[in-house]
Amino acid sequence: MAENQAVWGIEIGQAGLKAIRLRYAEAADQVIAVAFDYIPHPKILSQPDAIPDELIGQALDTFLSRNQTNGDLIAISVPGQTSLARFIQLPPVQSNRVPEIVKYEAKQQIPFALEDVIWDYQPLGGGVEESGYMLDAEVGIFAMKRDQVLHALQPFLKRKIEVELIQIAPLGLYNTLCYDSLGMRVGQDFEGNPEESAIVVDMGADSTTLMVTNGNKIWIRNVPIGGNHFTRALTKEMKLTFAKAEHLKCNATRSEDPRAVFQALRPVFNEYVSEIQRSIGYFSSVNRDAKISKVYGTGNGFKLAGLQKFLQQNLQYEVERLDDFQGLVGDAVLNEPLFQDNILTFTVPYGIALQALQQTTIRTTLLPPEIATARKIRRKKPWAVVAAAALMIGLCISAVGYSNVANSVSEDRFGTVETKVKNLKQQVGGYNTAYEGEKTEYTNLIEEGNKLVWNLDSRADWLEIYKAIDECLPRDVGDDIDNEQIDKRNRIKLPGITVRYEKDLGSWFQQLSAPAKSLLPKIDQDNPPEGEGYIFTLNGVHYHNDESKPTTNVGVLYVHETLLKNLQSWTVKNPGSNPVDVRKMGITHPIIIKDRRDPFEFYPHGRPRGMQPGGDGGRFTGRGGFGGFGGGAGVLPGDEGAFAGGALGGGVARPRIGVNRPEKEVKPINLQRTQFTLEFVWKPIPVLERQENPPETPATEGETAGEDATAEAG
Repeated sequence: MAENQAVWGIEIGQAGLKAIRLRYAEAADQVIAVAFDYIPHPKILSQPDAIPDELIGQALDTFLSRNQTNGDLIAISVPGQTSLARFIQLPPVQSNRVPEIVKYEAKQQIPFALEDVIWDYQPLGGGVEESGYMLDAEVGIFAMKRDQVLHALQPFLKRKIEVELIQIAPLGLYNTLCYDSLGMRVGQDFEGNPEESAIVVDMGADSTTLMVTNGNKIWIRNVPIGGNHFTRALTKEMKLTFAKAEHLKCNATRSEDPRAVFQALRPVFNEYVSEIQRSIGYFSSVNRDAKISKVYGTGNGFKLAGLQKFLQQNLQYEVERLDDFQGLVGDAVLNEPLFQDNILTFTVPYGIALQALQQTTIRTTLLPPEIATARKIRRKKPWAVVAAAALMIGLCISAVGYSNVANSVSEDRFGTVETKVKNLKQQVGGYNTAYEGEKTEYTNLIEEGNKLVWNLDSRADWLEIYKAIDECLPRDVGDDIDNEQIDKRNRIKLPGITVRYEKDLGSWFQQLSAPAKSLLPKIDQDNPPEGEGYIFTLNGVHYHNDESKPTTNVGVLYVHETLLKNLQSWTVKNPGSNPVDVRKMGITHPIIIKDRRDPFEFYPHGRPRGMQPGGDGGRFTGRGGFGGFGGGAGVLPGDEGAFAGGALGGGVARPRIGVNRPEKEVKPINLQRTQFTLEFVWKPIPVLERQENPPETPATEGETAGEDATAEAG
C-alpha cells in the first residue's frame, strides 16, 4: 500500500449510509480524517413498504456522485446479526499446526458446510509461543454465508467499485475501541489491565451489538432490541404513524407531554436493560476473572433522551458515549456539524477503515478468496509483462552469444575428432553390452545353483524331528514284543502327520480351549509361543485298554502317559538306543486337540467273505517305530491275505495266508479303539545352539502329568 493512499470505510445500515475517508501520515504517526459522508435512507430498510436493494443502490449512487473514490481502498462492514463469531481456546499445539486445528474447529463450530460460507480466523492476544508451541492461545473464528456476503457485495460490484475488505460490524467496534479509547498500537505492547474489560453497546435500528473486550480477548452478543422497538412502542401507546412516532422519539424532551412519552417508552427501557444485564451476567459466569470497568454507548439509537442515565442507574457501571474520536485528527471533518451530530454512527466505519490502513491487530476479512486471487493476478500482470520482456531480451542476447561460440567450434574444425570420439563410444558401448550379458548369465547360474542346495542346511532337521516323533511312541520291549493280547500291547499308530507353517504362533495358541491349555506343563502355560514356526498335527489311534490301571492305561489317558509325556520331555531314550532330543530341538506346547473312544470288533484271522469290511479288522502285528506304509492292518475283500502296518507305529508288514477260515474261527475280539488328534509347536533350534540342560524342568516329567490326565478323565 502506498504511503499516502486513502481508505474509505463504509457501513450501510438500516437508517442510512455512513462513510469516512482516512489517510495515515507516517511521519506524524497519525490517522487523518480527510472526508466523510452521511446519506440517510428515505425509509428505514426494515419497514414493510421499503425495498432494501433499491434504497441501498440510491444511497451508493448519491455517495459516488458526491465523492471521488479512484485510487482509494474500499472497506465495508456487514451486520453482526447475520454473521457468526466463535472464540475457542486451543490446547497446547505446535505453531505450524494451528491452521489445521482451526479448520477442524471451524467444521465443528460453523453449522454449515465450509464450502457454503466465507470464513476467516484470527489468533487473539494472550497466547504465548514457547519452543515452537502455542500455549493458552485463543482464536476467533468469523464466518458468514457465502450468498449473504455476495448479496452485500453486489451493489458495489454492479458499480465497479472494488472492495478490498469486508468486516463484520462488531470487529469494527473492537478496532475503534482499541485504537481510539484504549490507545493500542500495532507493534506495541498493551499496557492496560487484562482483568479489566470494557463493554461497547452499539444500538442500531433493529438490534444492538454488545461487544466485551479487555484489549486481548473478545466476546460478542447480539441483543434483538433496537431504536425501532422504541418507535413501535410510541405508535402503539400513542396511536401515531411510524414517521410521527420516530420524530417524537428523537424530540421527546421538546414534546408537549414528555412525561407521557417516557411513560410509553418505559417497558422497552426495562426490557432493554434486562437483556444487557442478562448478557453481562452470562459473560461474567464464563469469565470469572474479568472485571467490567466501563460501558461505552454508540450508534444513533444511543442518542435517545434518558437512555444513558437509565443504563448507568440500572447497570451500576459508568456509561460513556463514544462521541469523541481521540486518536483521529482532521478538523475539516471532525468540526463539521453534520459529522458531530452523527458521530455515534461512524464508530464502525472508523474501525474498518483503521483496519484497512493496517493500524489494528485484526487481520480477518470475509472477502471471497476467488475475488481476492483474481485481483492479485490482475495487479501482477504488468509486472509479469515486464519480466517476460526482460526475459526475451536476455534470451536474444544469449542466443547471439551462443551463436558466436558455436561458430568457434564448428564441424569444419572438429569434425574428424568428433567422429573418432563417436566410434570410441560405440566400441565402449559394445563392450558394456557384452559385459552385461555375461554378468546376467553368471547371475542366472548362481541362482540355479542356490535352488539346488538351498535346503542342505535344514533337511537334516526334518529327518531328526520325524525320528523324535518315532522315539516318543510307546513300544514293547523284551518278552512283551510277542504279547498276543492286543489291548495290552504298547502301540500307538499314526496314520497321518501333517505340518503347516504359521507366521504367528500366538494366534494358534489363543484359539486353543481353556481346558486343553490347563493340561499343558506350567512352563508352556507361562510362555505362550511367539513369532513364526511350524504346527505338527498327529492323527493317531490305539487299542490299548488295560482296565487294571484305569487312571493311566485307558483311552486318551494312555496317550497322555506315553506319547504326550515324551513330547514334553527334554530328551527321550528308549532301551537299546541313544537319547533323542525333543524339547531340546524346539518341540513345545504338545496338546491333545480332540479324542474319541468307541468299541471295535477285531478279527484275528481276517474278516470273512461277504461281511462289510470296516476298521482295522485283521491280524494286529508289527512293532512300534517306522513301519510299512498303508492305512492300517486289515483284510479287504479280494485280498490274498492279511496285511498289517501303518504310517508310524504300525510295525513291519507281514502277510497272512489263508483268508477263508472255518466258522469256529470267525468269532471277533471286542476291543476299545481310541482315536485322537495331537498338535505341537516346532521352532527349529540348530544343534550348536541347543542347551545341554532344560531351563526349567517340565511338570510332566514327574507325576504331575499323570495327575492332570487323571483329573481330565474324571
